[in-house]
Amino acid sequence: MGTGIRKVSKQFEVSGLKFQLFSYSLVTLIIVIITSVISVAAFSNRALFDRLLFNPYQTYHRKEWYRIVTHGFLHANWAHLIINMLVLFSFGHTIEASFRLMAHKTWMNFPILWYVIFYLAGIVISSLTTLYKHKDNVWYNSVGASGAVSAVLFCSIFFQPNMTLLFMGIIPIKAYIFGPLYLFYTWYSARQSSDNINHDAHLLGAVFGFCFPMLIDVKLIGWFWEHLFN
Repeated sequence: MGTGIRKVSKQFEVSGLKFQLFSYSLVTLIIVIITSVISVAAFSNRALFDRLLFNPYQTYHRKEWYRIVTHGFLHANWAHLIINMLVLFSFGHTIEASFRLMAHKTWMNFPILWYVIFYLAGIVISSLTTLYKHKDNVWYNSVGASGAVSAVLFCSIFFQPNMTLLFMGIIPIKAYIFGPLYLFYTWYSARQSSDNINHDAHLLGAVFGFCFPMLIDVKLIGWFWEHLFN
C-alpha cells in the first residue's frame, strides 16, 4: 500500500505541474490567439489594416491615439506574425510564472493583470520614439508586436539571465551575452535606417522590458545579480 500511495502522489504532482505550466502560459496563449485572429483578418481586409496600423502623423495630428495600441495586434504577413508569436509564446510563460512569484515577494498583487498591463505598455512605450521621429511624416506606417515581444524577451532575461537561447534556432548563446549584443545591433540598425524594420521599437521595448521588474521593486535587481551566473 505504501508503494501505491507514492505512485498516486507522484502522478498527482506531475498532473499539478502540467496544470501549473498551462496556467502560466494561458494569458500568453490568449494574446497570441487575439493577435493572430486580428492579423489574419486584416490580411484580406485593407480597410481594417489601414484603420489599425500605426501612422504617427495620423496618431499625432488627428489624435488617433488608439493606433499606438492597435498596431501591436497587426502584422504585415504570415512570416512576420509567426515569428513574433513564436517568440512571444516561448518567453511569455516565463513572465507569467515570474509575476506570480513576485506577487508573493513584492507589493504586486494581481499578477495576471500586471502581465496584461506590462504587455500593452510594451506596445505603447516601444512606439514613442517612432511617434516622435515620424509625427510629421504622413507616409510612415508601422505594424507588429515586435516592440512588446522584445519587452517580453528582455523581461525574461532579467528573471533568467543565465538561460540558454537558441539564436537563429540553432546557435546556443547565454541570455546575458545575447542581451547586450541585441541591444547594440538594434541601436546601430536604428541609426542606419537602411531597412523596413522598426529597430527603434525593438530597442525601446527591450530596455523597457528589462527595467520593468525594477519599476515594480528596485530591490529585484538583487534577483538579477543572484541568478546572473548561478
